[in-house]
Amino acid sequence: MSCQSNAPDMIELSETENMKILRIILAEDHAVVRHGIKRLIDEQDDMQVIAEASNGQQVLDFLASGKTADIILSDVNMPELDGFGLFNNIRVSSPNIKTVALSMLDSERQIKKCFLAGCSAYLTKSAEPQELIYALRCVGQGKKFVCSESVEKLVPFRNQEMNRDEENAVNLPDFTEREMEILELIAKGMTNQEIADKIFLSKRTVEGHRQSLIDKTQSRNTAVLVHYAMIHSLIA
Repeated sequence: MSCQSNAPDMIELSETENMKILRIILAEDHAVVRHGIKRLIDEQDDMQVIAEASNGQQVLDFLASGKTADIILSDVNMPELDGFGLFNNIRVSSPNIKTVALSMLDSERQIKKCFLAGCSAYLTKSAEPQELIYALRCVGQGKKFVCSESVEKLVPFRNQEMNRDEENAVNLPDFTEREMEILELIAKGMTNQEIADKIFLSKRTVEGHRQSLIDKTQSRNTAVLVHYAMIHSLIA
């Protein structure tokens, strides 16, 4: 059985009287991670978490009640409505609110997908605390930001790849963040049980993700799946 957090439906927090601070909505389904980030942000004089959510739908419900914020800092992988769904919705319905993606992955494809969905910044969960704070301030000033670990992922491919016509590029399947995480572990030779133990999922859930990856890539087996991932630069 997967490890589930007992996150509240929505926690709204009191705002300070200083209207110059950045008002931030924090969306993260893991309570321990969410509370740690909230504490870090609230220690700053120029920003405050005004509301917490455990999924994207709760953020939309909060905004629908007439409240607003300057920035939404959101995990990419969440239940009910994930980060991509939230980012795309905010891009259309509340373009004045900036969105910042927080993810366990730093693949080029995922980074680009987040920016196409309207994000102003992308950070991995392994980013240093001061980098997260710096990123939020940059976004508050209308700038874009990519964490240091992910910058190299956006460097153009080798010359022969850069010159390849987009028309001839392979149309890759739309993988979820969890699938990409499991794909990297599969490529390391880990079994379903080892993966389940590492990322706190049930073995059956991991088996389902593995089969989904095989189906999406039309691979005959795991070996073909890993080869597919390598030739399309989905894994290092």
